[in-house]
Amino acid sequence: MVAVAVARAPRSVALRATLAGVAVSLLLILAIVFGSRLLKDFDSALLPYAVATVFLAFGVAYRYTVWISSPGARRLFKQGWRSLFSVANFRKAPTALPKMIATYLGFQKFLGARSHARWAAHQLIFWGCILAAAITFPLTWGWFTFTSGSGAGPGYEMRIWGFKILGFDALSVVGWLMFHGLDIAAVLVIPGASYFLWRRMKDRGAITGQRFGYDLVPLIALIVISVTGLLLTFSSIFLHGGGYEFLAILHMVSVVFTLIYIPFGKFFHIVQRPAAVGMQLFKYTTRQDEQVFPCKRCGEPIDTAPYVENLRGTMRDLKLDFDAWAQYCPRCKRVLRGTAYLSHVKKGFK
Repeated sequence: MVAVAVARAPRSVALRATLAGVAVSLLLILAIVFGSRLLKDFDSALLPYAVATVFLAFGVAYRYTVWISSPGARRLFKQGWRSLFSVANFRKAPTALPKMIATYLGFQKFLGARSHARWAAHQLIFWGCILAAAITFPLTWGWFTFTSGSGAGPGYEMRIWGFKILGFDALSVVGWLMFHGLDIAAVLVIPGASYFLWRRMKDRGAITGQRFGYDLVPLIALIVISVTGLLLTFSSIFLHGGGYEFLAILHMVSVVFTLIYIPFGKFFHIVQRPAAVGMQLFKYTTRQDEQVFPCKRCGEPIDTAPYVENLRGTMRDLKLDFDAWAQYCPRCKRVLRGTAYLSHVKKGFK
């Protein structure tokens, strides 16, 4: 998958992206070494997961660099970050950024406008994956450790970078939540991923444009990870460890594959989504100034004037010689195209 991405990117961009990937990977390795107190708290049994996260870091940095190297993405990326760190924007709308993070990233309200069922399924997947990542990554890197508080008894201590954060009873509700957090994440992910898999099998619109490797493999991978994770718990509790080694290997393989797949498949939108918050903030703050750009033909508002100008600039960067069309609303664009067809194309058939 990396080779395919390299082949598609120009040589200079590929080199820059490779250097970025190597730098981020080295930083993560250093963070693992020092965060685990020179590997003192690192669990060697989790080495395959840790190696997969290093590949994940390389892939994300590589793909992200390639993505923002295109003229359109680079312009939106710069404008988005400029809006995020703008003091003027903060003064005009101090609560705008927290609200957008909560609604656009957290609860993804824009999905609710399409379908309440799709929104609910997406929320299950989103929060399940967030919970799983928050538990798995620090444990894999040796940043979190759970140790017995004494030689006997159910007392446990959670430590971060060697410092005690919390003491709890393994038989208490807190203890159950601590040791079954990944099971809770799996229970959230399975119905969400199953709904989207069912939809892609039944919905004609989804079937028409879907690709197996891009659309179906991520959902299957999430279900396999979640089911095998639950089966590990089932084996340890009800089967006295029967089949545990096989399930552990199957679970590890599915997790490692998914982590490596993330930067070069559909899951990459997880990394792209936060960058869109800056662009949404840019549009919101310019609307606060009432800088609405009217259609040049009918006068209906299109969007904010800075946003339209930013769109025209992007089209010029891409050497698209029709950036003036951004000054017309969708209806007027259709009318102008129809008029041009009648005047210059159909006229020749008379």
